[in-house]
Amino acid sequence: MPEAAPLENIPTGRSEGGSESTTTVVIAFVANLAIAIAKTFAALITASASLVAEAAHSWADAGNEIFLLIANRRSSREPDRTHPLGFGRESYVWSLFAALGLFVAGAAVSITHGIQELVSPEASSEFLVGYLVLALAFVFEGFSFLQGIRQARKEAATLERDLIDHVLRTSDPTLRAVVFEDAAALIGLLIAAAALGAHQLTGSPVPDAIGSILVGVLLAVVAVVLINRNRRFLVGEEADASTRSAVIRALLALPQVDRVTYLRLEIVGPRMINVVGDVDIAGDQVEHHVAVILRDLEARMQASPAVVGAVLSLSAPDEESLTP
Repeated sequence: MPEAAPLENIPTGRSEGGSESTTTVVIAFVANLAIAIAKTFAALITASASLVAEAAHSWADAGNEIFLLIANRRSSREPDRTHPLGFGRESYVWSLFAALGLFVAGAAVSITHGIQELVSPEASSEFLVGYLVLALAFVFEGFSFLQGIRQARKEAATLERDLIDHVLRTSDPTLRAVVFEDAAALIGLLIAAAALGAHQLTGSPVPDAIGSILVGVLLAVVAVVLINRNRRFLVGEEADASTRSAVIRALLALPQVDRVTYLRLEIVGPRMINVVGDVDIAGDQVEHHVAVILRDLEARMQASPAVVGAVLSLSAPDEESLTP
């Protein structure tokens, strides 16, 4: 595509984006593994239901990062004869597994333990250890969260999106998972600290048990959101309006194209789209010249790192023109 084509400005290059997403996931994995070990130690010493829930949360997050690393690795494989559009959708499959893991290993365990604690309460002790571990976990989780936000903010600025809107809509499921899980972890730590404090002040384990249940409910909500987003990308989702406008502008910027009358942009992986469209070729070309021009246009489209496939056909005279 021409150097000035608007499509080049979309942050969908697989190598750079994929590399930064991998770094974000690795940082999250290391942080969650260290936190999970510390929370487990504190939960054993304090017998706090909230800390047990938080330990389950962190172990679930650490396990999920492994799924996300697999997602990044497998989705970045180059297209082959049997997969001409590449393996991008594998990212949504493995990210879906991660979200299910968060629901089962995080939410279900936390809620179940909280209910058991309400039925058979157990007094806690060594509250200072619990507070220290929660404070340490907040620092580690905060560092991981800031890495995810830094990546998301850079991409959102390029796409002219609001930060939260970008995290929800991005085609990169690993970035969304890390940001959502870390945000839930930070909120969960505050809930656990409040529950532990209420237990210490009142001498009753009930607030601690309620804290465990609240952490579980929080994880369940996050898991459902992530599951739904991965489901939508797996079944096929159209690229957003800004991407559509950029592709139309890119086509109209080519001297061979007079009009664009049809365009379908399907997301086929993180920062990857497949382009199907109808264009009106300039001038009155003979058939074999038209075939050569269309092939050249498809090649120019696929030269963009955003496009893994492009199929262009001729417009019918009565079709309406599309505008950016």
